[in-house]
Amino acid sequence: MEQTLLIYNTLSRRKEKFVPLHAPNVGMYVCGPTVYGDPHLGHARPAITFDILFRYLKHLGYKVRYVRNITDVGHLEHDADEGDDKIEKKARLEQLEPMEIAQHYTNRYHQAMDALNVLPPSIEPQATGHIIEQEELVKQILANGYAYESNGSVYFDIEKYNKDHRYGILSGRNLENIINESRSLAGIGEKRNQADFALWKKAQPEHIMRWPSPWSTGFPGWHCECTAMGRKYLGDHFDIHGGGMDLVFPHHECEIAQAVASQGDQMVRYWMHNNMITINGQKMGKSLGNFITLEQFFTGSHASLEQAYSAMTIRFFILSAHYRSTVDFSNDALKASEKGLERLMNGLEDLARVPVSDTCDDATEQFVRELRQRCYDAMNDDFQTQLVISYLFEACHVVNTLLDHKARICADCLKELSETMRLFACNLLGLRNEQADNNEQREEAYGKVVDMVLELRAKAKAEKNWAVSDQIRDALSAAGFEVKDTKDGVTWKLNK
Repeated sequence: MEQTLLIYNTLSRRKEKFVPLHAPNVGMYVCGPTVYGDPHLGHARPAITFDILFRYLKHLGYKVRYVRNITDVGHLEHDADEGDDKIEKKARLEQLEPMEIAQHYTNRYHQAMDALNVLPPSIEPQATGHIIEQEELVKQILANGYAYESNGSVYFDIEKYNKDHRYGILSGRNLENIINESRSLAGIGEKRNQADFALWKKAQPEHIMRWPSPWSTGFPGWHCECTAMGRKYLGDHFDIHGGGMDLVFPHHECEIAQAVASQGDQMVRYWMHNNMITINGQKMGKSLGNFITLEQFFTGSHASLEQAYSAMTIRFFILSAHYRSTVDFSNDALKASEKGLERLMNGLEDLARVPVSDTCDDATEQFVRELRQRCYDAMNDDFQTQLVISYLFEACHVVNTLLDHKARICADCLKELSETMRLFACNLLGLRNEQADNNEQREEAYGKVVDMVLELRAKAKAEKNWAVSDQIRDALSAAGFEVKDTKDGVTWKLNK
């Protein structure tokens, strides 16, 4: 059955039917991390949100080119064209090359994404690898009269742009007052208006990361990279641009202005934004100093954490709320997610033990027949993952009822139930059974050693040395290994 997908478009402030510009191809750009520190919970939410979008679009049959950038230059300390480059500042503190800092934290980000089962994007461009494209963008904006050079730096002319277009179309902000107020500051500093933002910054003598340009030796402004790289890999017009809600202004607002100023129209059709993760109602972020890194969650090594939480618990926690709603961190919420994940994974495992009957109960058959479309309907309504999880919990209840012999299910219905639960829980929500994965890895690691010990036991049995044979079996049992003697030989498994 063909699915109709609705996406909330921040630009129009309403849900819209998703119609790709060049079906079946879909172009999607998502703002990635600024790699100057370990990834934290705030980084996990957009990564998981747009991983769900990536997975679902591919499931619907679209050929998705997913571009997620790495910001490794030009993101200034105060996001207002002032202060140090965040990566360069970190490099000076640690007496390393800036690209060492960027590479180290890019690797750390990838490790965290792997743990969270976030699929890698189709392309992961770095800002430093696209200086030429950013310079070309600045040249186009200058040529069209929407930027000016000042002391070797280039700034976007907000007042000029606002006369011809509307700056604030995405965020809904009215900047007329800001522009008028900034007139009194004209001539102070390099900017004509304090609302103007940097397209290119002249590097100070102590600045390490710098490139030649027609204006000065310097570096691009933060907002240029995504416009330049989005256009390079997805074209002048593409389907989806995503990121956290904190990027709506100024970053994405500036991206729209840059695109219109350089090519005459918008690049992006659907703007999607996930909401924030908060701590006591305040946004979690490095700049506020209230963040908890993902590594700290995985190990429990933070004062705010009562225990360690697995990567899948974090993923379940994020998916338990709609992506456009805020999620407030608490240990109680994470513990609830841990139990919910365990319940769902147990339900999936228990499917293998469900007894099959010749017929189904009417209620069971109806539930199974409707479950798949109910889950699709939730996903199609702007990715209501929390509803999908609630429907999967209902399915777990049905599985328990079947195991208790309080209902009957036929083979075809059981197959449909199993396929639906695995499709949405594992393939689309991206959840996996960490306990089972860990046991498989441990069994593989211990396998050769256990087999060697069992050979010693077999030798003892052959020599009728029953005391040694039993001692080996009991020792393995105490270590968590279950050993069984069968007519086909000895089997073993590692208990949970």
